[in-house]
Amino acid sequence: MTPEGPASPPGRRGRDPVDVADLVARARDGEARAVARLISLVEDAGPALPEVAAALAPHGGRAQVVGLTGAPGVGKSTTTTALVGVLRGRGLRVGVLAVDPSSPFSGGALLGDRVRMQDHAGDDGVYIRSMATRGHLGGLAWATPQALRVLDVAGCDVVLVETVGVGQSELEVASLADTTLVLLAPGMGDGIQAAKAGILEVADVLVVNKADREGADRTVRDLRSALALGGRHEAPGAWCPPVVRTVATAGTGVEDLARALAEHRAWLASSGEGDRRRAARAAREIEAVALTGLRERMGQVRGSAALGALAAQVVAGRTDPFRAAALLLDQL
Repeated sequence: MTPEGPASPPGRRGRDPVDVADLVARARDGEARAVARLISLVEDAGPALPEVAAALAPHGGRAQVVGLTGAPGVGKSTTTTALVGVLRGRGLRVGVLAVDPSSPFSGGALLGDRVRMQDHAGDDGVYIRSMATRGHLGGLAWATPQALRVLDVAGCDVVLVETVGVGQSELEVASLADTTLVLLAPGMGDGIQAAKAGILEVADVLVVNKADREGADRTVRDLRSALALGGRHEAPGAWCPPVVRTVATAGTGVEDLARALAEHRAWLASSGEGDRRRAARAAREIEAVALTGLRERMGQVRGSAALGALAAQVVAGRTDPFRAAALLLDQL
């Protein structure tokens, strides 16, 4: 599969009728154009979205979703590029979702697919896609779960999700990924900051990138000490997050990183944790869709006669806001 451009802006939703079943069938055969169209449909949130979700549901479930997160400047994009090369060398098909800040003018991703990972352009075993956050808290586009499902259905063995690395993105990517990879760099106090911010609680693999710089040894020591103090891995059979040194620009340590990801995937399968995480993700996705529906219905109620009547009763003292809200929810 070859890279395709970012999705169309929301203003173009529903512009053409689509044969979703045909698109899914073509995507399962690895056709890049069909994959791009499906991701555009879920990103645009048009009327075809429920049909797309239903068509994707029976398929997939094979890909390992790896979330990469970390502060700006730690080398996420470089690490992603190097990791793709190693995974391809092992014969794996790889998808990449690069979740970027939105342009306030176009609603699209600022960093285009073709700017990224030129080393892999033209490789049919790699699919690269940028998605805009469109203001979503923490940096992950709301459509990311369905886009991941598209890449899974398209036959990707591993899907890498690279986030903007600000706000709540570490927690959000952990909620989407099978394996969460947190990148840090020496000389930034990252080891201590990671412990303070609770990032170690969500990290499955810790990467000290730019490990040829001064302070790398201390960062590694800080991380290992924080992990030991946290006691997260003390239970029998628990996963202990490895700390991997890399110099992604030179490819150093990337094989070790790929090995750590494979070992974590094997642990997920043998421990049953993979099934638990998938069930938790499904529950969160159901909640998100339900909340979206409630918000849309509330938008329809806002300014309505029914809401006005309830407000008048509250003002008159005949009821209170809690009872009025309960009545409103019953009507929804």
